[in-house]
Amino acid sequence: MTDGPGMQDFEPPGGDRSPEGAVERRTEITRHAITFTLLAILTGSFWLVALIYPEVSLVRLTLSLFSILIIFSVYSVIRIIAVRQIRGRETRYSFRRAASILYFVTVIIVLLRIWVDTNYIFVAYGIIGAGIAIALQDLFKNFVGGILIIFARTYQVGDRIEISETMGDVIDIGILTTRILEIHARDVKGDQATGRIAVVPNGDVISSRVFNYTMDHSFVWDEISIPVTYGSDWQRAVSLFLDIVRRETAVTAGQAEREIEKIGERYYLPKRDVEPSVYLTLTDNWIAFDIRYVTEVRKKRVTKDDLSRKLLDAVEATDGITIATENIIVYDGGPTGEAA
Repeated sequence: MTDGPGMQDFEPPGGDRSPEGAVERRTEITRHAITFTLLAILTGSFWLVALIYPEVSLVRLTLSLFSILIIFSVYSVIRIIAVRQIRGRETRYSFRRAASILYFVTVIIVLLRIWVDTNYIFVAYGIIGAGIAIALQDLFKNFVGGILIIFARTYQVGDRIEISETMGDVIDIGILTTRILEIHARDVKGDQATGRIAVVPNGDVISSRVFNYTMDHSFVWDEISIPVTYGSDWQRAVSLFLDIVRRETAVTAGQAEREIEKIGERYYLPKRDVEPSVYLTLTDNWIAFDIRYVTEVRKKRVTKDDLSRKLLDAVEATDGITIATENIIVYDGGPTGEAA
């Protein structure tokens, strides 16, 4: 499978050209060369012994060592060449893990074919197949998840998504993992980048819910809550808040209405009102004014900040409207004024 734009797990010739990568490759080549030499010497030794003492067990042992030598040679060449082309450290690790597992599975299959009676060979192969399925289930799940992401277009590079309790902008989609520039974490309030890159297994699209904020439209609904005292002119406050929010979000509301019409051509979507609205809630201390409006996904915090400043200025400049605050009365433990 060839990665599309933004999938940067692979780099055409060269792979990792850093000094650390070069040292790692040389070490790996040396280790494989030493292992190959030892296997070749051991195979040759048993072959000579089998020529002198042609027993069935010695012949099978020699054939087993020779088979392991051939499989190891092919495995080493493929691994060294492939790893040189893979840039991502995590992808290199996943490839090595998968290649090692397949190498040992192949060795076991060949040894079973040499040593086990043909009548029982299929039972042994069945046990091996079950072992492979268990050992590589996460790898296969992530690989299938990567295919689903690409062909089902669950999300693309540049989309803002939320998956596995991680929210952010997709910056790379690989064969096994997706990299997300995280936003809205504990350390950063509001929908702004934290600077951290989250690596999410592609298999999570199969087992978890995925929220895509920019798949078919570029807006979301947001709210601002303003507490107003009971003595204020609440009707005037409703009119004042609506006028400001309508004026400031008129362009976004118009764009959202056009996008909703396009979405309605693809899905069953009842008409949604994108005009700002104000909802009142009576509490013990004040009247809560919940102002609902549409905003661009990536300007959510900026829009809320701009509206909050304009609403605050308007309240301060208008008579008859007062923002409520919660007062706490602290007693110092003295007399409470009770009659003697």
